[in-house]
Amino acid sequence: MIEPSTPPRRSRWPMWVALGVVGTVLSCAVPIVAIVSLRDRAPEAAAASASPVAVESPEPGDPEQVTQLWLRERIAEALTQQAGALLRGDERGFLAVAEPKSTAVSALRRQFRSLRALKVTTWRVRITDIPDRVGSRWQVAVTYEHCFVEPGCLTGPVSIETTWVDRAGVPRMVAVESSPKAQDGPRPWETSDLVVAVGKRAVVATTAVQKARLAEVLREAERAAEVADRYAVDGTPPRHYQIFYAGEAEWRRWYGGDRPEWTAGYAVPVGGGHFDVVLNGKDLHSSVLDDLLRHEMTHAASLPGGGYRTGENWWLVEGVADLAAAGGRPVSRYESLGDVRRLVSGGWHGPLSTAEPGERATDWQVSAAYGVGYLAVRHLVDRFGEQAMLDFFKAVVHERKSPEEASEGAFGEPWQSLQDDCVSYVRSAAS
Repeated sequence: MIEPSTPPRRSRWPMWVALGVVGTVLSCAVPIVAIVSLRDRAPEAAAASASPVAVESPEPGDPEQVTQLWLRERIAEALTQQAGALLRGDERGFLAVAEPKSTAVSALRRQFRSLRALKVTTWRVRITDIPDRVGSRWQVAVTYEHCFVEPGCLTGPVSIETTWVDRAGVPRMVAVESSPKAQDGPRPWETSDLVVAVGKRAVVATTAVQKARLAEVLREAERAAEVADRYAVDGTPPRHYQIFYAGEAEWRRWYGGDRPEWTAGYAVPVGGGHFDVVLNGKDLHSSVLDDLLRHEMTHAASLPGGGYRTGENWWLVEGVADLAAAGGRPVSRYESLGDVRRLVSGGWHGPLSTAEPGERATDWQVSAAYGVGYLAVRHLVDRFGEQAMLDFFKAVVHERKSPEEASEGAFGEPWQSLQDDCVSYVRSAAS
């Protein structure tokens, strides 16, 4: 355990990547007569309901599907009004969709205030499934396409389960929760009361308990953005970086929790080419905050919008992020050299594709793995220049070329001999 008065060693940081952006699944076993499509009223407005076939009110004796389709339209109309209220800043209008005294009221109030604090600019609603009857209630998943800060940006979707009651032909929401179909939920604004600080390039959100660190994290994030921007290999760095600073409870809840014990932060794709960066506030000393932000924000800048399954190229993805994290320090001051030395002394001879640590890896093994990635990438930069290295990264990570193919184009050398050279450099740098 590290004493509070002693700055801790720099944590090593894996990047957790969701493999699929939340989508909409057609689960209806019967033909869908009318699919509710919600589209903008204005460039930044929320939604207007449109249905290819009008669904008449159900009559006694009608099949339940008629009621389901009719109810879906009524829910869509209610959510259209709610979306407009959100963008107007009308909290009472946003809550009007909820059944009084139901759990939906407190959940929606929390969402409204957090979404407004995050500067929501677009809120579109899509319902594809028909509601399922559960006793006297109805359940249906709603997909929300949304943007923060930037009007007209590409939207990212999130799926939320909603529960409704029918009050004389008027649906009222009684419960709302993160959809079990979601691969990257719940989002922080779904479950937490957020306090937010907005800068020129970064938006930082946390809870009231962690509010004292908000200004510090924003200040460091603004600085880190200048570094991370350099690694946007597609030429389009994020217009703003979205950062969530998690306390212990939030760390276990946001985006499903369940990260390896050694995780200090991660970047997760949330659709529309956007990434959310999440920091683990537990034991996160100020002396390592800048490095961690540069690392994770570089993931957000450098990776394809849909994320990337690293696998054999883990060393490259994390090596580039750790190069940014190092902030231009010389190799001799890289803090994981001792752990790399321990790895090398234990007989590590490559290849680089084996560098990724397992979930049960010890702290020193994780540190050494990141060190391998950093040293290999640093060697490529020293030999060929940063631009050639980024060309190689783009070819492998964005264009999905093999390292063998990418190496010839970026460096003019066969990958096998160049990889052997990188492994030799890792071993010599750690000696």
